Formats: sequence, structure tokens, C-alpha cells
Amino acid sequence: MLKSISLEGKTAIVTGAGKGIGKAIAQAVAEAGANVMLVARTESDLKEVQAEIDNERTSYCVADITSREQIRQAVDKTIEQFGAVDVLVNNAGMNIRSSLANATDEEWHKIMDTNAQSVFMFSQEAAKKMAAGGSIVNISSVGGERALKTGIVYAASKAAIIQMTKVMAMEWGPANIRVNAIGPWYFRTPLTEKLLNDEDYLNSILAVTPMKRVGELPEVASPVVFLASDAASYITGQTLFVDGGMSIHGFS
Repeated sequence: MLKSISLEGKTAIVTGAGKGIGKAIAQAVAEAGANVMLVARTESDLKEVQAEIDNERTSYCVADITSREQIRQAVDKTIEQFGAVDVLVNNAGMNIRSSLANATDEEWHKIMDTNAQSVFMFSQEAAKKMAAGGSIVNISSVGGERALKTGIVYAASKAAIIQMTKVMAMEWGPANIRVNAIGPWYFRTPLTEKLLNDEDYLNSILAVTPMKRVGELPEVASPVVFLASDAASYITGQTLFVDGGMSIHGFS
């Protein structure tokens, strides 16, 4: 018998839910039936996403995910409103496109705090509330596994997420908390729009992507729903690259 991909009756927290991939994930998780707590720093973005989802099962919490105290507040608000935390999607992230020679210590700390330390802290705080088990999905990147032309700090942060995912899965498996990651390539979002409108840059992306196109947001949100659901109940510690084949590109 097939296990359900539905998230009905479950409560999910999605970070970085105000825009781009995070927004798409929040919409997909809500469509799958979950209660959803949207988390981001900009209240106007959260209000807009909440209005677009337009149901009574969606709320939001303004929080800086580099602050453990604000993370705790977001988790506590989720418990107060929905009574549980079953799913955490650690999506919030950032990048500063500096060359290796020009990257600064300040950029290192800002990117690592936002992309990697937030996953560490939010996972800790959410897992404390997953008494009956749960699912954590961390958004990494193909840049955490494949060497790209630039972005050393971003790459380090995303590689850290992949390894943390494995260790979290090892430690929390006995508590029935599954931890997996998604590794996206290029998707059309407000953050990538300018890059993808550059024809030369777009062609360089397509040249190493076997499917010869960039991704559409539902194509990255749907695998998150799968990993969060009971359909993936025996999958943990894995990173699923949602990349049109970029991570397996060889000589052609």
C-alpha cells in the first residue's frame, strides 16, 4: 500500500518563507494540508504570502534566524497556535557574490551565520518539541557538493548543511526524527532574475545542465513535501539534488 504524501494534520515551520523558493515551499506545504508557520524578517512579505495561501491554517512570525532567542520565539508561537511542530524546513539563506580574493571576514560570518548556523540552531530548538518524531528538510545547494567558479563562503555554508544533515539524521534517528536535504540548482526567483536575464550567464548554466533549462519553483517545492511526508518515512540523512542533472554532468 502506498504511503500518503499528504501533510494533513501536521504542522510545519518554513524559514525564509517571504520570497522565492521559501514562498513556493510554504505554498506547497499548505496545499498538502499542513498548518504552516511562515518565518522571515520582513513582515510585509509574510503578510503577502499568508494572504496568497488564504486559509486559517497559516500564520507567520517575524524573526531573525541568526538569533537563537528569536528562533525560540518562533517555535513557541507555533506550539501556541497549532499545538505541535512536526516539520521544519530550513530554507532561509543568502549569498554575497565576492571572488575568493575579495571575500571579507565580515562576509564569511554573515553568510555562515545565516546559512549554516541558523540550520544548527533552528533544528535544535524545533527537535526539542518533536516528541512523537518529525521531519526536518534543510535547503542546501549543488554548490555545497560541486565546485563552482566562485562563491567560496556560500559553498562552505551549503556543504556544512549537507554534513549537518547526515549527523542530525544519525543522532535523531532513534527519536524518529528524519533529517534530509534538498540541493537546488538555478530556479527563477527574485534573487536570480537579473542573472538569468543575462544571456551569456544563462547559456553557461544550460551548458552544464542536461535538461537544458532552469527549474520552475514547483519543481523544488514538491520534493520538499515528499521528504516531509509519510511517503518518505524510511528516508533520512540524504541530500536530493533537484538540479536538472547538473550534479552528474560529465564530458559531452
